[in-house]
Amino acid sequence: MRSIPNPQRRRKFSFADSIQAFLLQDGLPFSNVLDGELIAQTFARYGSPLQGIYTHAVVLWAFLSQVLRDGKEASCQSAVARIISHLTAQNNPTPTSDTGDYCRARAKLPEAGLKELACHVADEAEQQADPKWLWKGRHAKLVDGFTFLMPDTDKNQQAYPQHTAQKPGIGFPIARVAAILSLATGCILAAAIGPFLGKGTGETALLRLLLSFFRKGDVVVADRYFCAYWLVATLMKMGVDICFRQVEGRAVSMFKQQRLGRNDHLMVWQRPTKSSWMTQAFYEGLPKQIVVRRLKYQINVPGRKQDPFVILTTLTNVTGEQAVSYDDLAQLYQFRWNAELDVRSIKTVLNLHHVRCKSPEMVHREFWTTLLAYNLIRVTLANSAALHDRQPRELSFVSGCQFVLAAWQEFPNLRGTDQQLEYALRLLKELSQCLVRNRPGRIEPRVVKKRKDRYRLMVQPRNELRQRLKSGDNGFES
Repeated sequence: MRSIPNPQRRRKFSFADSIQAFLLQDGLPFSNVLDGELIAQTFARYGSPLQGIYTHAVVLWAFLSQVLRDGKEASCQSAVARIISHLTAQNNPTPTSDTGDYCRARAKLPEAGLKELACHVADEAEQQADPKWLWKGRHAKLVDGFTFLMPDTDKNQQAYPQHTAQKPGIGFPIARVAAILSLATGCILAAAIGPFLGKGTGETALLRLLLSFFRKGDVVVADRYFCAYWLVATLMKMGVDICFRQVEGRAVSMFKQQRLGRNDHLMVWQRPTKSSWMTQAFYEGLPKQIVVRRLKYQINVPGRKQDPFVILTTLTNVTGEQAVSYDDLAQLYQFRWNAELDVRSIKTVLNLHHVRCKSPEMVHREFWTTLLAYNLIRVTLANSAALHDRQPRELSFVSGCQFVLAAWQEFPNLRGTDQQLEYALRLLKELSQCLVRNRPGRIEPRVVKKRKDRYRLMVQPRNELRQRLKSGDNGFES
């Protein structure tokens, strides 16, 4: 005879349950960067709540768990299985094992709400960052771009066409992203997504959509691709300093104004001719010339890049309390490599290199849910660093993901806030020992030793290969 569940044991799944595994507990340094009430208010502004078992809280929890996992564990079927398991443990009604209801509910998550939450988490963490994590007391922000792939469906191809060098039916749709990252916390503060090809889809064009995320007093660090007159002049007008690598070989009208030291000069940069994308009003609003500091340095270490680095910056003070030395700027630009490591973590650890969703709308939801999960992991690392006198970037991002996934399994078994806080503190202490070791002088050739048997690459559309198989042509399978 089937037992009747005890109604008193039932507990409604809340938004707090969706984020508690990220160890955002009361009493911890970053406990207020995201709470259940804020999530509920954000989603309420963008649409009515979901009804039935698949509430916004349940769907968000399952979606976050998907992007934190890999392989079959990241499938919708596995997400539904986790929902059923969790609701069963809480003695609550459970859905069927069919994924249709979950996928339809996931499609109703407001994309704008997910984007707002991801940016809010990063901004709150940046404002609460320990002053010791900042660069000379200032918020340094890294700018970089990257791409990711998505399933080859008609809808995705229309919105995000594949590379023109690939034949139709063989390649994958590609999206381009420009992102602003925090040097202090590692969070992604803002991002813009667009097609890989087409007018106005470059990284600098996408960055124009993100200029409002810079604040007066920030220092922006970026590679040579972003070293454009209009961007430097615009940021200077906003009270934002820059440290960019200069493009070698690009013709610029620049002459020396003052020598500050060996390979260190103040330069006057003349406004170039108007670009085609600029309006006349925007172009005339740019100053006719700006003064920047230009320095050159080279890393003379065997195995390292030997090309000289030419850096342009608006940090021109060499005396006084706000002086920035030649060595300070060389070190600051070397921090730019952290953006490459952060993007690698997002694409490989959180599987953003190839998303799963089959429509542009769902691709956007998966993208922003992944960034939300990434920022919450970074806040978890910041919590651990703040409690144990570390730098957030000293702690392993992979270990942070592993600890969060472990907490996701254990938190439902804990009763009461005191027990949850004690558990969170113990995990954060253990996480503080998971350091990214400093390995000076490490040199590795970019080759692989292990050979793996692989299928041949697809050089014809899949439907054509199917027809060849049906006709008995199996020669291309060998």
